[in-house]
Amino acid sequence: MGRQILLGDEAVALGAVHAGLSAGYSYPGTPASEIMEFLVRLAAERKDFTAAWSVNEKVAYEEALGASFAGKRALVSFKHVGLNVAADPFMNSALTGANGGLVVVSADDPGMHSSQNEQDSRYFAQFAQVFCYEPADHQEAYDMTREAYDVSERFGLPVLMRLVTRLSHSRSSVETKEPRGQNELHPGAPRDWTLLPVNARRRFGLLLDRQAEMARFSDGSAFNVLRLNDKDRSLGVIAAGVGYNYFREACGPDGDLPSFLKVSTYPLPEGLVRKLVEHVGSVLVVEDGYPFIEKQLKGLFGIAGKTVLGRLSGALPRSGELSPDSVRAALGLEPLPALAKSGLPLAGRPPQLCLGCPHADTFKALNKALESYPGSGVFSDIGCYTLGALPPYNAIETCVCMGASISMARGASDAGLRPAVSVIGDSTFAHSGITPLLGAAASDVDMTVFILDNSTTAMTGGQPSFGTGERLLRIIEGLGVPRERVRTIDPLPKNHEKNVGIIREELDHRGLSVVVAVRECVQETRKKRS
Repeated sequence: MGRQILLGDEAVALGAVHAGLSAGYSYPGTPASEIMEFLVRLAAERKDFTAAWSVNEKVAYEEALGASFAGKRALVSFKHVGLNVAADPFMNSALTGANGGLVVVSADDPGMHSSQNEQDSRYFAQFAQVFCYEPADHQEAYDMTREAYDVSERFGLPVLMRLVTRLSHSRSSVETKEPRGQNELHPGAPRDWTLLPVNARRRFGLLLDRQAEMARFSDGSAFNVLRLNDKDRSLGVIAAGVGYNYFREACGPDGDLPSFLKVSTYPLPEGLVRKLVEHVGSVLVVEDGYPFIEKQLKGLFGIAGKTVLGRLSGALPRSGELSPDSVRAALGLEPLPALAKSGLPLAGRPPQLCLGCPHADTFKALNKALESYPGSGVFSDIGCYTLGALPPYNAIETCVCMGASISMARGASDAGLRPAVSVIGDSTFAHSGITPLLGAAASDVDMTVFILDNSTTAMTGGQPSFGTGERLLRIIEGLGVPRERVRTIDPLPKNHEKNVGIIREELDHRGLSVVVAVRECVQETRKKRS
């Protein structure tokens, strides 16, 4: 017990360990990566629980679910789009239920600092009909995670913990509590975990039966706080998660606060919401993410005689992160004093590949080779190489989701586009590129796949890659790509002309070919030398 300065991600990780964690799994993705990085370090020191990176989020979820079925407390973490990948086991685990406590951490990214979209994981909790926590600060991130394991075992369900970037990546002081021991191994009732229709229907009925109890538990949670102002009943504020911090900062510590409800648990604490709404004339909803609460308040026809303000009404920005300034404006408060901008123009600083990055030399060779092929299409994936979309390379044309480059290139080839080119990293290939290449190999699709093997998961900090080096080449051959159509290049400036020649040979080939660019990430090389 004691005080520690922790990232929000680390507060969640430590809360899980102090709740008796036996196993944690994850696939890296900003802003969630630091959860598993913290657990890996702690597991190496303590040697009494498992912390492991997984090949993708679906696999990570299923590994955690297996530990839960064995009766142990487990955690699985990823960023919000990772929950999309894990959606299949997540949704079905609401029917199988959990045995040992199972906590699912999804770190959302309002403002899309490092993501393709802003999606709000609270909708997934509502979709699966499971309990959800949304901490407002680091102390709550720790405390809620500890409690989440008890709640998971109380209801026999996975529990979702929703974080956002601003909480995940900021630091604060956290008061820790007495750790509890791990669960004993106690496998449960396998019939509940076999979702044949006869079992699934029965289990879905039990899930529906639990909804009323979960709603009552949410309504009574100490993490939700209701304060009513009898002097001024004109406005009430519902503030969720970190939105509560923005609200309090906007009003100031000594301000005469309007009536407010701090929401930290879902299902929505309906009784508390009703008390607030009945007490005031209008309601402002402050939530970092989608207008999840606001939509539920408004319903189809709104609340008779009440005005609901928020992202939908225009009182707050429709997208992006909230801020104290935007919340002040929504509350009708004057902007805080600020320094005027200087007249000095600042140069734009778009993200770029590191100096010496092997991807730069690969893109230069690819661009040169494609000069002879007007009308080509280069479909890319998610990783450092996505920055090849920007100058000076302008080398790629798509980035949608993990593994999509190979599938999209195959579709474009089937539609008649030639040459159809896919660009994917070694870690992303292992994550979700193997299955589309298996299909492309079976049909010998006329396309060229580039796998950029830099031996690591570089974009998120250098986590391990599961398909690299000689192992990667064996995987490609095992999928059915002929050995003579698997070419390797060493992306260095001195090899430029040679690499261009190899790429042209494979672009000319009528059928499937794979070019593997093999050179270690420059940052990982520097780490090894230091």
